[in-house]
Amino acid sequence: MSKSIFRKKTIERILSDVASGFGDGEHSADPHLRKELRTRDLTLMGIAAVVGAGIFSTIGEAAYQGGPGVSILFVITAVTCGFSALCYAEFASRIPVAGSAYTYAYASFGELIAWIIGWDLLMEYAIGNIAVAISWSEYFVNLLEGFRIHLPRWTTIDFLTAYNAHKDILQAQAGHHLADITDRMKLDAIAWDTAPGFGAFKFIANIPALAITAAITYLVYIGIRETRKATNAMVILKLAVVVGVILIGFFYVTPANWHPFMPNGFSGVMKGVSGVFFAYIGFDAISTTAEECNNPQRDLPRGMIYSLIICTILYILISFVLTGMVSFKDLQVGDPLAYVFQKVGLHNISYVVSISAVVATASVLLIFQLGQPRIWMSMSRDGLLPKIFSKIHPKYHTPSFSTVITGLVVAIPALFLNLTIVTDLTSIGTLFAFVLVCGGVLLLPRQAHRRGRFQLPYINAQWIVPVLFVVGVYFFRDFIKDKFTAENAHENFPFFIFLALSAALTVTAFIKKLSLIPVLGLLSCLYLMTEMGYTNWLRFLVWLVIGLVIYFSYSYKNSMIGKDEETPVKINN
Repeated sequence: MSKSIFRKKTIERILSDVASGFGDGEHSADPHLRKELRTRDLTLMGIAAVVGAGIFSTIGEAAYQGGPGVSILFVITAVTCGFSALCYAEFASRIPVAGSAYTYAYASFGELIAWIIGWDLLMEYAIGNIAVAISWSEYFVNLLEGFRIHLPRWTTIDFLTAYNAHKDILQAQAGHHLADITDRMKLDAIAWDTAPGFGAFKFIANIPALAITAAITYLVYIGIRETRKATNAMVILKLAVVVGVILIGFFYVTPANWHPFMPNGFSGVMKGVSGVFFAYIGFDAISTTAEECNNPQRDLPRGMIYSLIICTILYILISFVLTGMVSFKDLQVGDPLAYVFQKVGLHNISYVVSISAVVATASVLLIFQLGQPRIWMSMSRDGLLPKIFSKIHPKYHTPSFSTVITGLVVAIPALFLNLTIVTDLTSIGTLFAFVLVCGGVLLLPRQAHRRGRFQLPYINAQWIVPVLFVVGVYFFRDFIKDKFTAENAHENFPFFIFLALSAALTVTAFIKKLSLIPVLGLLSCLYLMTEMGYTNWLRFLVWLVIGLVIYFSYSYKNSMIGKDEETPVKINN
């Protein structure tokens, strides 16, 4: 029998495999993850992953593009994530195992799509973590400067940035364009001038980024209990700071700064979608901890939904405070929260914000470092990755080998890379995961309600979706026409895909009477993907092609389900 690339792993088999400790590379006496998490812990983990780089960094660029109207974008993104969170919750209540969207896709779409989404999640977590590690390093170095502690510049920056700054200054001096030399360029060039080395080789590396990644990896390695305690403490601290910032900031708001509300129109608001969505991507990471929950069918859905609601309220309030304290034109900075308090003369508050930023970014790194090894582990259990990736530590009950590999995958690039496109690439990968999770729910058979478990409410989409589609096409007809007649119309190809799939899904919803929430989640996530830009789609597709090469050269042949299909059935005479 030929092996299908769309072979599915039944929910019953997924649950029985985990219960039996299937896939543990060492076959230890207790090959299970330790159950330590409750609703409160999961909610705080969700907040830890969401309230981080977004609220302390990317919100500034989004506010600069959209003005006070960026608050609308937070609502749009929150609703989109809300649809996805409900779909995640439905899967989590049915399949309470590690693996997140990867495991869900295996049960609904089949192996090839599961591999694609698993490979996508590995990119999302790895690149996102590299960005967070580099961001943490910058906050930490600035914090040390406040204590008059000055680290050598060549230990806090990547090689390429230092080299480019050195080269640009030489070119500016040669062309007598001294006005082009910025203070930041001078600071970065110091690293090149003072770094040890010989000839063209200079030892320049981001040591703080390495240090925080190593520390977080060790914490995740030694156990979920220790990770939970550290996360809860960091979240409580940064929530106190964020709430304090909101309360104090409102006393310095100038309502005139909220006018015009959308200075660059709705298109300007949507330009910030990458940065805003980057702020939300963490809530799905807690779904990877399903096997470490006391009651995953109840606690996981609650944790995801509670954390999403809390973070949305905080983001909207923060956006109003930022754009009310200063003009949106001044917010194109890397540390907007600290900046606005410096602008109004509250330097002590600015310093507290900087401390909180260090804690906040560390907690985001912690949750993402917790999530990625569990994706490796789940894929290894199914034979799609080597067996050692599913090894469970006999003492700490964590996926030990996968945790170490995750640390290396993040720490080494963080030493040397300066990633300016990570928010786009990470966001498009996350949205793709959300699309498949929402689509996967549509393929699940309906179940009778079971007490103590979350169940996605069924709302018939038969008439609602067609009406929404027709109304949307009518009101945005000029926008759609511009997409087709634009000079570089080929760059709008992602939008054309969205239109085609929207039409197909509308017809299917009418014929099959699909559930409304996953349909709206799928369409909204797919639309946000079209806002990520043509270039980012190309980069994303290149990553997927690399993943497909690995799948067909290794994973397809080593799949546990594939091997079961090859095993001949014994007939007793």
